[in-house]
Amino acid sequence: MLATATAGRRKTRRFESTTGTDAHAGSSHHPDLARGHVVTRRLSPARLRKVLSGQGEFAFLDVREQGVHAQGHPFYACSVPLSHLEMMVADLVPRRTVPVILLDHGDDGLADRAAGKLVDAGFSDLSVLEGGCAGWKTDGGELFSGINVPSKAFGEYIEHQFQTPAIRPEDLKAMLDRGEPVVVLDSRPYDEYHRMTIPQSTDVPGAELVYRVHDLVPDADALVVVNCAGRTRSIIGCQSLRNAGLPNRIVALANGTMGWEIAGFACERGATRVAAPPSARGYAKAVAGADRVARRFGVEFVSGEIVRAWQQDTARTLFLLDVRTEEEFEALRIAGSRHAPGGQLVQATDEYIGVRNARVVLIDPAGIRSVLTASWLNQMGLNDVHVLQPEGDDEFAGFATERGRRQPARLGFAHWRTLPAAELDGMLGSDDVAVIDLSRSLGFRNGHVPGAWWGVRSRLDKAHAALPAVKHLVLTSPDGVLAHYAAPEAAKLWQSSCIRVLEDGNFGWLDGGLSFESGTDRITTTLDDMWYRPYEHAEDYEKHARNYLTWEVALLEQVKRDPAVRFRAYR
Repeated sequence: MLATATAGRRKTRRFESTTGTDAHAGSSHHPDLARGHVVTRRLSPARLRKVLSGQGEFAFLDVREQGVHAQGHPFYACSVPLSHLEMMVADLVPRRTVPVILLDHGDDGLADRAAGKLVDAGFSDLSVLEGGCAGWKTDGGELFSGINVPSKAFGEYIEHQFQTPAIRPEDLKAMLDRGEPVVVLDSRPYDEYHRMTIPQSTDVPGAELVYRVHDLVPDADALVVVNCAGRTRSIIGCQSLRNAGLPNRIVALANGTMGWEIAGFACERGATRVAAPPSARGYAKAVAGADRVARRFGVEFVSGEIVRAWQQDTARTLFLLDVRTEEEFEALRIAGSRHAPGGQLVQATDEYIGVRNARVVLIDPAGIRSVLTASWLNQMGLNDVHVLQPEGDDEFAGFATERGRRQPARLGFAHWRTLPAAELDGMLGSDDVAVIDLSRSLGFRNGHVPGAWWGVRSRLDKAHAALPAVKHLVLTSPDGVLAHYAAPEAAKLWQSSCIRVLEDGNFGWLDGGLSFESGTDRITTTLDDMWYRPYEHAEDYEKHARNYLTWEVALLEQVKRDPAVRFRAYR
């Protein structure tokens, strides 16, 4: 068990604004949309700036599709597309009374549509940014392209702040070829590692690095290289080991697997080397390293008694985030907690924490992974981050617990009438039947029901205009959930059609042994529903990889132009 750490000395970087108000004050503009006793207000860009620089809780949600969000958005806007709103917002914004600010382009009405759904789900403090994203830009606001921008920009800031060392792919390849003592650690989740990695590497995702590294490194003379696909997790992983005091020379692989392939070297595919849990000796060293990190970066510990009191506090938002492996989380966890493996939480904070200035409690009975994750969240500028201190031998004493796979929280889900896969298979080819697949466009491109059209739930009117009149309309999505949400909306448009949802969605079709086809021949709207990773583009991988790496590096200069961005420097 780690000793409780005293707060480290810290100062806020130049990226912080000093004027502030809470989100309630920011939402006191004229009413726009009323449903019952709830009023959705218009929030001016000037008032939003005060909210962003204040200390009150608020959620800032961009309800455009992820691909549109990636074209440009304010720094702290979380991507929660209207199409997937009910499937995402309950986890990201668990308290219904928290102030919620909604963002769209300004002329598409998406934010008002989202407000209506949130009002129906019980949210009571809603605002729409006046003029949307376009208005923010016109008013002088900075727009950031890409996704997970706060985390990506933070990685660049850390590299600059600590002068994190890196090794060129050419130099690493030469060392490996010569058989020099080198340990390559891939800091990504197993699925990414298994898809492609540096030859001879071992998978040790994110916060697991300090926990498991000591049994992987033979002696202090070995060079330790941390890689990811691009930059962020390489930098954070490398600096985690340095902060924990590993005596070896530690470097990040410059530009990760992208840089490796751009240099002309082949990645290994299908690798299965995974770091084992630490030995007693390795664990003792990991504890010492985590204690060092906790003292330096002001990590705060909290008792279970206090956390249980926080769980009853309806005036504050609480995120209980379990940063262990998926296997540990599913074996036993605190009821109501969410799995957020430490490395991914730092890599994509906006996908786990949708409320700024909320309380965050990190869970890991071993104490190492939670401490490392807390140290990074502190530096990112989060204000109320705590590590749960275990009580005695029972790691979750006093808490209700759960086991097994956690079901994602959903708002207002209702089953629509379904159609078995075998029955739909017999109907295909008829002019009286049409299938609309609401999957992400990448999933549709990779495989879909033969003859299906691709559509976006928030743009079903586009699909209605594109499709011929049919007697039977079947909606599908990966597991069918999104299709069930879309069915009532489709019924209002296709009033003369019989609307059904494919039973168990595309997974059910696949489980039935039925054939898929690939491609994007039948689309009903623009292919901008999602952001594509460089390797997900159909062609020109190297061009997309270079553009991505250039974008990441440029974020450091861009954040200096935005007074709302607040990272912390610790001495």
